[in-house]
Amino acid sequence: MRRVRFEVNGGPEVLFVEDVAAPAPGPGELLVRVDAVGVTLPVVRKVREGSGPYPLGGELAGTVTEIGEGVTAFAPGDRVTGLCFSHGYADIAVLHEAMASHIPDHASAVEAVALVRSGLVARGAYEAARPLPGESVLVTAAASAVGQIALQLAKAGGASRVVAAVSSPEKADFVREMGADEVAVYGDESWGEPVDIVLDGVGGDLLTPAVKALAPGGRLVAFSSGGGTVQAYDLLVGAKSVIGFQMALIARNQPELYAAWRDELWDLHRAGTIRAAVHAELPLEEAARAHELIDSRRNLGKVVLVTGTA
Repeated sequence: MRRVRFEVNGGPEVLFVEDVAAPAPGPGELLVRVDAVGVTLPVVRKVREGSGPYPLGGELAGTVTEIGEGVTAFAPGDRVTGLCFSHGYADIAVLHEAMASHIPDHASAVEAVALVRSGLVARGAYEAARPLPGESVLVTAAASAVGQIALQLAKAGGASRVVAAVSSPEKADFVREMGADEVAVYGDESWGEPVDIVLDGVGGDLLTPAVKALAPGGRLVAFSSGGGTVQAYDLLVGAKSVIGFQMALIARNQPELYAAWRDELWDLHRAGTIRAAVHAELPLEEAARAHELIDSRRNLGKVVLVTGTA
């Protein structure tokens, strides 16, 4: 089987395809023939900043071919999606049963990796803000896989005004299609009228203007791995709040809520209320190009690797 390997040989990171033996499922694990892999910013950052070699994990979707001892919720032939912590950029991968879920008949493997994990992060971040009907919402990284779903969820949730903050004006048409009423560009002196909620998927230097964009009493939900610092005084003068959100804690500590949000996303997708935009479907051999698309902020929606094994 093929899988993508990451190594650093005293220079830039290298992603290349190698032929290896297929893994075997252990207790509580599923062996999955992979059809699609969702490329995520945390994995891209890990490759850019790491020393390697180590497995490239992430979101994947495919068909169960074998189950390990103790697996009860899945059987060979089931279509599944889930988060892989070992080698996910591959023709065949191992998923733990607890991290897997069934793909409904109305969705493809590509739609599954574009919707589920990104949608869960968007859903959870929005919920963490405790939105009230009629409040206004601003989403940073609004053209990203998570951001474009967050725009749609805010609109469907009754937000009076949805603002998309993006890195370039060229993304304006896309985010408006995803539900944005207004568009702000990083570096602009003003992002428009203040908002009640900011969902921030960027972090770093963008935290300061994001806090500034909040109305008095507003809440910023930080769910990015980009770090950054907020000045306490900037919060104090406007009675503003910053809330940290991490999906892994929900998945680990509140599995029922995690499952309920996932089912809700599928229902909204089936009804046509939300869709998961896909920027590109690339073969495994072009994993480096997929990473570059995300690292350069040129993607409009999800970037997906496809294996061609289906």
